[in-house]
Order: sequence, then C-alpha cells, then structure tokens
Amino acid sequence: MPDTRYLIVAPPEFRSPEAGTFFEQLEDQSRRLSKDTRGLEAAELEWQPAPGANTIGMLLAHIAIVEVYWIQFGPLARNQFDYRGVIGIDEMDDGIPLPAGGGPPGTLRGRDLAFFDDLLARARAHTRRALIAASDADLEREIRSPRADGSTRVVNVRWILYHLVEHQAGHYGQINLLRHLQRAAVGKP
Repeated sequence: MPDTRYLIVAPPEFRSPEAGTFFEQLEDQSRRLSKDTRGLEAAELEWQPAPGANTIGMLLAHIAIVEVYWIQFGPLARNQFDYRGVIGIDEMDDGIPLPAGGGPPGTLRGRDLAFFDDLLARARAHTRRALIAASDADLEREIRSPRADGSTRVVNVRWILYHLVEHQAGHYGQINLLRHLQRAAVGKP
C-alpha cells in the first residue's frame, strides 16, 4: 500500500523559501477549507445558530478581508488599504463583529459559494504577488503602528505570515463547527 504523504514544500519561484513555506501553509488550509465547504448553498452560508452569531459566509469573507489587510500592512508596507480593488468588497462588508441580536450583512445576502470562493482566490493571488519576490531579510522588517490605547504594536513580516495561517485555521475550525451545529439544528445528514 502506498504511503500517504503530507508535505509542505516552498514553491521554487519564491525568492524566500520561508515566505514560500508560509504561502504553502495557507494554500494547504485553503484546500482543506474548500473541500469541507463544497456543496454549501446560499441558505447554509447565511445560517446563524442564534441572532448575533457569525455565519459561514461571513467567516469566509472575513478570511479574505483579513488576508488583504495584513498583506498590504506588512509585506506591501501600505498605510491605506484597498480591499475593493483586490477582492471586490470593503473591510466592513463581512459584518464582523455583528451587534448583539444582529443578522448577516446585506452585502452577503443570497451569495453563493462561488462568490466566496472568488473572494478567497483573489485574496490569495494578491498574497502570492506580494510574497513571491520577498527576501528572507524582508521577513525581519518590523512595522510599528499606534494603538487606540496609546501603546504601539510592533510586528515583523514573519509574524504577519504566521498570523495569517493562525487566523485562517481558527476560522476554518469555526466553519466546521457551524456546519455541525447547522446539521443538528435542521436535520441535514
């Protein structure tokens, strides 16, 4: 019987193997997420376990929005962000966070899985373009930004790439939990 292989290998076209490895980790998470969301219909993407709770569609849009933000903030060193130009929606269009008792945002109402797949693919293409020429030294670059409480947040590009993997994995877990809750609530197999 052949071995089952799970390997993360940096694409050879990436200047920094480490940046390529982070990219491939994101890609692996995306392949798994895509497999687990196949067949979802608009009603399933909009389903809430309770008013004020996130939906699968909101979380998919949020993953794309956050990826665009961190790539523009870190590797691209921007201080103004172009969400609409990259993925076609703006930073608040995911509805996160919802107010207590709130429903999904109108911007996502009736959207099918292809819409969310496109958001994620466009965000990832943007990430690829930003990272392919990054050097190992670029990953060390620190970025300082003021916080509302008067403190300063300091991150490096390496942490940003780690955080993107962490962020997507966390929301992937939430999406799987929502699918289980939905099946239990509406009796789907």
